[in-house]
Amino acid sequence: MQTRVIPSLFVSIFFASCLSNGATNCFGQSDAGEKTRMQSVLDWEQLPALPNELGVAGPFVGVHHGALLVAGGANFQKPVWESDKEWHKEIYVLNKTETGYKWQSGGQLPRPIAYGAAVSTPEGIICLGGNDSEQTFQEAFLLQWNPINSRVEVSDFPALPQPCAYGQAVLVGTRIYLAGGQSGSNLQSAMKNFWTIDLSQSEDPARFVWRELPPWPGPARAFNITAQQHNGYEDCIYVISGRHEDDSEIRFLKDVWEFNPKTNFWKKRADAPRCVMAGTGIGLGQSHLFIFGGADGSLFAKADDLKDEHPGFPKEALAFHTITNTWTTAGTMPINQVTTIPVKWEDKVILASGEIRPRVRTPQVWSVEPVAEQHGFGLINYGVLFGYLLAMLGIGFYFALKNKTTDDYFRGGKHLPWWAAGCSIFATMLSSLTFTGIPSKAFAQDWVYAVGNFMIPVVAFIGVYVALPFYRRIDATSAYEYLEHRFSRGVRLFGSASFTLFHLFRMAVVMSLTGLALAVATPLTPVHSVLLIGVLSIIYCTIGGIEAVIWTDTIQTVVLLGGATLALTLLILGTEEGWLGTVQAATTAEKFRLANFHLDPTSMQLALWVVVLGAIGQNISSYTADQAVVQRYMTTPDQRLAACSIWTNAILTIPATLLFFGIGTALFTFYRSHPERLDPTITTDQIFPLFIANEMPIGIAGLIVAGVFSAAQSTVSTSMNSTATTIVTDFLRPFEMAKSERWYLRAAQGITFAMGVLGTLLGLIFVDPAIKSLFDTFIKVIGLFMGVLGGLFVLGVMTQRANAFGAMIGALVGAASMFVLWKFTAINGYLYTACGITTCFLAGYFASFLAPQTQQNLDGLTLYTLSNAAKSND
Repeated sequence: MQTRVIPSLFVSIFFASCLSNGATNCFGQSDAGEKTRMQSVLDWEQLPALPNELGVAGPFVGVHHGALLVAGGANFQKPVWESDKEWHKEIYVLNKTETGYKWQSGGQLPRPIAYGAAVSTPEGIICLGGNDSEQTFQEAFLLQWNPINSRVEVSDFPALPQPCAYGQAVLVGTRIYLAGGQSGSNLQSAMKNFWTIDLSQSEDPARFVWRELPPWPGPARAFNITAQQHNGYEDCIYVISGRHEDDSEIRFLKDVWEFNPKTNFWKKRADAPRCVMAGTGIGLGQSHLFIFGGADGSLFAKADDLKDEHPGFPKEALAFHTITNTWTTAGTMPINQVTTIPVKWEDKVILASGEIRPRVRTPQVWSVEPVAEQHGFGLINYGVLFGYLLAMLGIGFYFALKNKTTDDYFRGGKHLPWWAAGCSIFATMLSSLTFTGIPSKAFAQDWVYAVGNFMIPVVAFIGVYVALPFYRRIDATSAYEYLEHRFSRGVRLFGSASFTLFHLFRMAVVMSLTGLALAVATPLTPVHSVLLIGVLSIIYCTIGGIEAVIWTDTIQTVVLLGGATLALTLLILGTEEGWLGTVQAATTAEKFRLANFHLDPTSMQLALWVVVLGAIGQNISSYTADQAVVQRYMTTPDQRLAACSIWTNAILTIPATLLFFGIGTALFTFYRSHPERLDPTITTDQIFPLFIANEMPIGIAGLIVAGVFSAAQSTVSTSMNSTATTIVTDFLRPFEMAKSERWYLRAAQGITFAMGVLGTLLGLIFVDPAIKSLFDTFIKVIGLFMGVLGGLFVLGVMTQRANAFGAMIGALVGAASMFVLWKFTAINGYLYTACGITTCFLAGYFASFLAPQTQQNLDGLTLYTLSNAAKSND
């Protein structure tokens, strides 16, 4: 009866969702008119002006101990065209008090100086080079604000390799990088210099020195912009624009160069729309560079003729997106301040003083930040979303009446159809992070991670022909019952406890990261989303048990894939030249790359061997040692049907991988065609929700958001039920803590509820918008816990010599190695699971020789003795 009722219920839900889209065109805007796009606007705020009423150009600007420092600089007394340039050494400090902002004097620099580079660090503001009326300096010094005595302390810093002014520097990690500048008083001395120093070596004088790195391939320059931003793989340095003199001809540059510190490789990027020399550029968000000022050179030769009639420099802000390699305008600025240094202070960019036209400075200080326009979700979208979520609750209540025993609650009475169990495995292994994390990964990078998913059908053979026979033979409710049969109860409890801890963190990570991703697609905050996912999952999972989980997983699988298919269609239709344009643009940008061939295990550009080994390790652990997957093996009537469920997951993985990586690639080509629709206030992981919110027709957007919610609920409900299963089966039943089956059922429901509450509370704690990649974070969490569990299973199945003592030592060594990898190495998280399996297996195997070998019946417990159990059963 159930196999007929549930598909009918699903069909009703699905078509109800589709019908709710009737008010909109399927592939266009709503009938009500043009959809308002969420565009970021720049919010400008004027702060108290610099005490020097004329203002200065070329000051050292930075932040230390919560205060803004402006030191040195140069200006012209009025009338500016009849005066000589004057250099200054005053230090001004701006503090934020209870009554507002207040300037005060911070002392003086050792000499009048301007036009050097400056970098803010936790230790202070590092000032590099500069000049005065007579010379260009190579000396460097450190400014430290002392709030106790209200003075700025000046100390020495390692000198530059040679004199340098009009260059710019940035801090990436612990390294300072300085690019461009000129060594003398004229532009003919412009340099092609790229220097770095490692602040972490400050205690070692021999290492704490500047090193020369290979410069950019373009021409030498001064007055360039140097900025830092993430390019989808690594934090990179960007050298933008500038000017140089070639055969007495001054050239105004628009070129852009990207340097990857990980590879020491320069890459040419798209030219800026115009020259932005002497401008202020800074990275904001996770992948945007903003240019808030800069001279285009159009009136450079006429400055002496125009004098006070000079209109000033262009007041158009620009934005460069490092992933799509596109430029767009970012609005009009109230003022264009060149030859100053932009700094971040209290989450805003500060532009202090600077030059606004030839010889004229300004004392004005501005703060600026991009602010995303808020938008509504719409009643129809809300209707689709909450209608779907209520339907999931209805399924939970439907199955609540069917659970009479813990076997019903944990294994569905072993009568569920294989295709439903297979869909549940699929939904469990992919989760909501597939919906948001994989498209964002393909958007920012390429298809290299897809190779890992292609390993799932390969490892499915191990699941069908190795793991499944062991669990069906011992009729396991908990995957860790095998560990007691093979080793000891202590090893079983260790495995069960590790699994429970892992899934608590897994619930938290999935809910928090899904909440962050959906914050841009709905008016819901991450906290609201976490609560909604957690509460609804707690209700239907607690009352409905595994059968409710599996049937909702099945519905959620179809909603997930259906919504993704709709999204991909709309993305392709919205890209210039449609399908052909999508493929051509992605191919040109190497977005279809499937393999990197190198040996570096720390690179974010994963090598092929890292992907293959990492994916095999992850999937071996999932198919053999993850209760959330193994539990599905036991919900079908027999082993043959359980095998069919494993193959169902393996088969679904291939089109799902193509679909979600295709969405990521299509997002890249769509936003490359429409860079003005990108929002610099979002994270890269929010790129697909951004498209859902701004580009999807009303109703369909609600359905796809429901798909993301459903995928998260699938993961959370699975974790809740499977952890309750392990606690009851591994901790309560073996110690006969109750005599009544009804008591165990009530305990299972109570534990499910408690696990859901704990996971939700952790999810609220884990909300962190600074996370660069949901997918990478999730992979690390899996590896930290599941590698050791997979290693225990491999140790038991693959060896006859391993014993309980060795298994426990292997588990402890494996756990310690995972902590070391996570805390003290840069090894990519994709390898964590494979490393955990390997260390646990090797340590466990060799440690087993330290304990006396005991007589143990291993029939049916290892690959070598599995046939013995079959013969004895015959």
